Amino acid sequence: MTVLAEYDEAWAEQFAAMAGQLRDALGPAAREIEHIGSTAVPGLVAKPVIDIGACADDLEAVAGRDAELHALGFTHEPAGPPGRRTYTRVVDGVLTHNLHVFPAEAWAGLNQRILRDYLRETPAAVQEYGDLKRRLAAEGLSGFDYTIAKTEVVQRLTDAARASLGLPSVPVWES
Repeated sequence: MTVLAEYDEAWAEQFAAMAGQLRDALGPAAREIEHIGSTAVPGLVAKPVIDIGACADDLEAVAGRDAELHALGFTHEPAGPPGRRTYTRVVDGVLTHNLHVFPAEAWAGLNQRILRDYLRETPAAVQEYGDLKRRLAAEGLSGFDYTIAKTEVVQRLTDAARASLGLPSVPVWES
């Protein structure tokens, strides 16, 4: 079952606190660290997990900082999506953070950042996406089934976001 929470202003504070710790842990291996995902969009219902995106010139340099990330409670997830390094942070059995470290060449056109910014500026899209998430959670969908069920709307909203920037459509799913 997917557990959703109404938007909580504390999510931005939780991100900011963790971002400071990540900057110290990653050092020069990461250029930028941003709040991504639904918890980064005011007014959007979300699973209460802070998603963080980071930009790195060299993913191997990030791998060299795994001990520092582990000290913050992050575990590398080698089965994560391709083309990035993915980490999760679990506290007392509860997932609290996801960290996705992307290569610098992908950063500017990153769907996660583009969609986040679009949602922040488009209240109707926030309403539509939030309504869908509530419906799917109420239907009892969870995990991958929940994610797949959102794909059509996420793709359409991402396409609109990219089009508003003059960018072509690209799949929201990495292969």
